[in-house]
Amino acid sequence: MVRNRVLTAVAGCCAALLLAACESESTAGSDGSAASGSPVAGGTLRAVEISEPRNLDPALLQNTLQGTALLGNALYGNLMVSDEKTGALQYRMATDFSTKDGGKTFTLKLKDGLKFSDGTALDAAAVKYNWDRLKDPKLGSDSQPYASVVKSTKVVDATTLEVTLTMATPLYGEQVVLSAMNWIASPAALKKGESSFDAHPVGAGPFTLKSWTRGGALDLVKNTSYYDAPKPYLDGITLTTSTDPQQRVNSLTSGGADLGVETDWEAVAKAKAAGLTVETVPSGGGRFLTLNTLRAPFKDVKARQAVSEAIDTDALNAAVYEGKAETASGLFPKASPYYNDVALHTYNKQAAQKLFDELAADGKPVSFTFTAFPTDKALAEAVQAQLSAYDNVTVKIQTVDWSESGKVFGQKQYDMLLSTAFFLDPEPALSSAFSGKSPRNATGIADPQLDAALAKGSSATTDEERAAAYRTVSERLAALDPAILVARTAQATVTKKVGGVVLDGSGSPLPADLWLAK
Repeated sequence: MVRNRVLTAVAGCCAALLLAACESESTAGSDGSAASGSPVAGGTLRAVEISEPRNLDPALLQNTLQGTALLGNALYGNLMVSDEKTGALQYRMATDFSTKDGGKTFTLKLKDGLKFSDGTALDAAAVKYNWDRLKDPKLGSDSQPYASVVKSTKVVDATTLEVTLTMATPLYGEQVVLSAMNWIASPAALKKGESSFDAHPVGAGPFTLKSWTRGGALDLVKNTSYYDAPKPYLDGITLTTSTDPQQRVNSLTSGGADLGVETDWEAVAKAKAAGLTVETVPSGGGRFLTLNTLRAPFKDVKARQAVSEAIDTDALNAAVYEGKAETASGLFPKASPYYNDVALHTYNKQAAQKLFDELAADGKPVSFTFTAFPTDKALAEAVQAQLSAYDNVTVKIQTVDWSESGKVFGQKQYDMLLSTAFFLDPEPALSSAFSGKSPRNATGIADPQLDAALAKGSSATTDEERAAAYRTVSERLAALDPAILVARTAQATVTKKVGGVVLDGSGSPLPADLWLAK
């Protein structure tokens, strides 16, 4: 069965500032792989993730589908989640996170009586400790850019935290949901050090750690003191990892796993063909070849234009995804009220070679390194192969593990890498990805016209105003070439006889809701 959240703009169904689904579409898989009916208690879910954690500190887990979001959600729960149909904030351990001054300050309210699994209080002071800690660049969290938007925090009482931001960010709650800020660990346990915490991580999530064999399985058991009884429904979860997408799908089709997370288009197509249940998150934006404009060679817009015109994204799709990826030329799908016909990327082999030759004649032949995470290696090799057909351009590949993502993104020590900027609503994702004021801007691009258009898109109150602003955003990105849109993002959770699959944030499942069909 394939259930898609379809981007629509139907009056009366979706909020004015929200681009999301009004309803989902379902078709039954041939093997009856979907679980339906009321939740069933018991059983241990076998899940396959893409990335093994470096350690269990929530600050160092990656709150992404391809990272360790399932594990983070299991151990630490969630302050808030985003509704899988509308994208609107829904509260879990928090009861409110709102602003009365346009996003300059927020008030976080927590449920009364929250406890960590060691019995200590999950209160406003614990949230303050975790959020303040995340801001430290020495910690190496890839959520540090999100946390750094917080200027200060003040504990008002046990359940109330006042938050002041460095700049007005009306939709800052969505950034909390998408980052490790959503995972709160026991300050007392964190203060005991990394080795102690890895052996005994303490959160308030639906599960606790039973055992962890590095390079093997990580076993979780039900947290019997979880605040939201009768959840979790499962007795436990066994997590394993595989960087091979075909192996992940084979584990499900062979009965070796119940749930897998998937970002590979070819594997998603194989799962659909096998009749497995596939939950996807269709969206705008997508996967970008990100060019670091802060250093050579891509500090020069001419070098960026040359590489952009040299790359054939259709050929990349065929080589890397067997033609299964959803390719696109612009930021927005046609169903979006903000759709425009501005192409961010145009393939022109002759124009590219001319630019490469001109750069070489000026003493600046293009030479760069593609920094690739394990899931991106095939794409890096395909880019390298394409550019090898041109003169005056050299491409090297450096492979790094997902556990190094915080360091890689935080220090911007790369020339090119694959990054993701996808969205239901374009904000805060586009400003996070491309604003010169954003610490999350992997391209490093800083353009006053682009920044002004992004700000207008964020603050405008009508679809017409936002559409005009996002046309300007598209035009500036097309002119500046800081990133090359390769394809829409495949964000899928694949299951067999699993119920309660609720996708949050970047499409990650919420383990408290999962259950196994008997």
